[in-house]
Amino acid sequence: MTTHDNNSTASTIPEKPTKTPPLAPVRVKIFFDWKRALIPVIIGLGMLLIPTPGGLEPRAWHMLALFVATIVAIIAKVMPMGAVCLVALTISGLFGLTPVVPGKGDVGMLSGFANSTIWLIGIAMLLSRAVIKTGLGRRVALFFISVFGKKMIGVAYGFALADLVLGPGIPSASARGGGIMYPIMQSVATAYGSEPGPSARKAGSFLAIAISQIDTIVCAMFLTAMAGNPIMASLAGDLGVHMSWTSWFVGAIVPGLVALIALPYFLYKIYPPEIKDSPEIAAFARGELKDMGPMSRAEKVLTADFVLLLLLWIVGDMAFGINATVSAFIGLAILMVTSIMTWEDIIKEKAAWNTIFWFAVLVMMAGALNTYGVVGWIAKGIARGVGGIGWHMGLVVLILVFFYTRYFFASAVAHISAMYAAFLATALALGAPPMLAAMSLAYTALLSMGLTQYSGGPGPALFGSGYNSTGRWWGVSFLCSIPSLLIWFVVGGAWFKVIGWW
Repeated sequence: MTTHDNNSTASTIPEKPTKTPPLAPVRVKIFFDWKRALIPVIIGLGMLLIPTPGGLEPRAWHMLALFVATIVAIIAKVMPMGAVCLVALTISGLFGLTPVVPGKGDVGMLSGFANSTIWLIGIAMLLSRAVIKTGLGRRVALFFISVFGKKMIGVAYGFALADLVLGPGIPSASARGGGIMYPIMQSVATAYGSEPGPSARKAGSFLAIAISQIDTIVCAMFLTAMAGNPIMASLAGDLGVHMSWTSWFVGAIVPGLVALIALPYFLYKIYPPEIKDSPEIAAFARGELKDMGPMSRAEKVLTADFVLLLLLWIVGDMAFGINATVSAFIGLAILMVTSIMTWEDIIKEKAAWNTIFWFAVLVMMAGALNTYGVVGWIAKGIARGVGGIGWHMGLVVLILVFFYTRYFFASAVAHISAMYAAFLATALALGAPPMLAAMSLAYTALLSMGLTQYSGGPGPALFGSGYNSTGRWWGVSFLCSIPSLLIWFVVGGAWFKVIGWW
């Protein structure tokens, strides 16, 4: 008699195959705004169709076409800046404008990544994350407001001192003005019932523009205060003018301090807040500091590291032969060894790595334009237009044009990349002293960020708070530009004479 094992029999019955659900249709999302992309493409191709001008070789003209298209794409915000630069880098290498293995007279496709100033600003951005992460930046700002905040003008000076202290180690106007000062400014304004709308003039309108103007001055005072500064140092170096951290600081210290004192007061007079006395603000700041408690170990180590970095940046190269970029690496290594910054913190800092990438590409392209003779060719053309008036008046004209053309740029880096090298080369062609021309134009590039709410730095955040209309922001900022330029022309010019720049 045969027996059957139900379990074994059942196990041999093939299972009915499960019906696989249909795959959802894959929709390809276009990464860029193709309508805006047409603008730089048409401009670039249009330049390529024009016969190469006399005095330039075809490679130089093609490089200029690619560079102009890249800047236009950045201005038009076709893609994120890093993505635009990646496309430009690829095209440059693909068509041999900048070969991967450069020969004699070539600029290497990846040469920008070997530029020490690029790594200086990138490492400084990593260091600035520690300032925000530990709360040290907020503590510094609250401390100065607690001391000077009994008057509304004192609140503005408190922000100025805080920005001045933080400026050397936070190479981002947006991080300082938008990430640290802006939230505190909002708390101060709200404490006095100043909200966007009818009550904006009580405090918020004045403080928002004050912080914007202050931040531009601080950006002009330190090589490491803004990402565009090392770009100008690199471009100037290509033209034979060496800018160090120390020379930048020494040149800016006198006119910068005068501007930090004069500009908030000037703004206070032409655009006064309705509330003049603010004793509650000093008390508010003291209360916030009390809530933060005593300085943590991380804040103390970071403060010591910050002081060490300042000393190394100021005298390290002269006294110890330590390059400014090496000093930045030392500062970062100390924070890693003391566990204030971890490797995970560093690799997650997208803003720093993004800056290093697009910075390297733009520096490479600008270097190629200079090496291939484009910058000199443009400079000769501009020099012919302003020739015959002497280098003194010629430099003044170049500075004013460079300053007010900022209205046409929504990116500090785009403005610098597009115009700085050509204007500096023109000034040199007119016979202007090299250091005077290079630094005057560099300071001008930073000060012009205060003209509009979109010019760069914390402007978008401060304007976005709603305390000022576009008309007010533009009008008041233009009025502030007049004493600002006068200070840097008169006080700065005299100081530059004292230190031997002309």
